[in-house]
Amino acid sequence: MNPVFPELSSLSRAEKLQLVEDLWDEIAATPAALPVLDWQKQELARRKAEYLQNPSIGSSWEDVKARISQRHG
Repeated sequence: MNPVFPELSSLSRAEKLQLVEDLWDEIAATPAALPVLDWQKQELARRKAEYLQNPSIGSSWEDVKARISQRHG
């Protein structure tokens, strides 16, 4: 049980998932407020450099969506 919000334990699974979705939507509404940590910036730079050296390692968004659709319907 969460001592700050004890009523969370009384919510159904669907209600909890909706709450998580609502919280995430609110957080995502102000992306500038989300910090990007140094290690994340370094990882993004590493991946970009790797891609620029060998673009064939990447996939287009359309290809990614098609693979996901094939796997999960």
